[in-house]
Amino acid sequence: MSPFHWPARVYWEDTDGGAIVYYANYLRYLERARTEWLRAHGHSQGLLARVPGILFTVVSLQVDYRAPARLDDELQISCHPQAEGRASLRFLQSIRRTGTTPQLLLEASVRVACLDAHSLRPKRLPDFLVNLLSAEAAS
Repeated sequence: MSPFHWPARVYWEDTDGGAIVYYANYLRYLERARTEWLRAHGHSQGLLARVPGILFTVVSLQVDYRAPARLDDELQISCHPQAEGRASLRFLQSIRRTGTTPQLLLEASVRVACLDAHSLRPKRLPDFLVNLLSAEAAS
C-alpha cells in the first residue's frame, strides 16, 4: 500500500525568530495530513462527529526530527495508516522538503484512538474505515 501525500508550504507564522519551523508546528502538519487522508476518502471529521458520532484523538506520539524546515520550503507530508486493534489506528508519517534540495525532515508514529463523541469512551472503528484499511493493505 502506498502512503497518502499532502503538500504544504512553510509560512512565517510556522517559524520561530530564526525563520525555522518551530518544533511543535510539525505536529500541525501531521494532523492536517491525517485529516486530508480521511477527506480524500470522502469523510469529514466534522460530519463523523455528528454521524456516526465518533472522534479521533492522539494517544501516543513518537517523533524523530532529522533536519529543520525553513521559511518558504515546500513540504510533502506522508500518511500511512494501519489498523491497530479494534478502536485505534497507527499512522506512520514523514515530512520531506521537496524542490531543489529534497530531504527527509521528520519521521513520526502516531497512534490515534476512536472515541464516542458524547461519552469520550473508546469506540470500535467504523466499518467504512476497517474496509478502507483492509483494501489499502491488500493493494
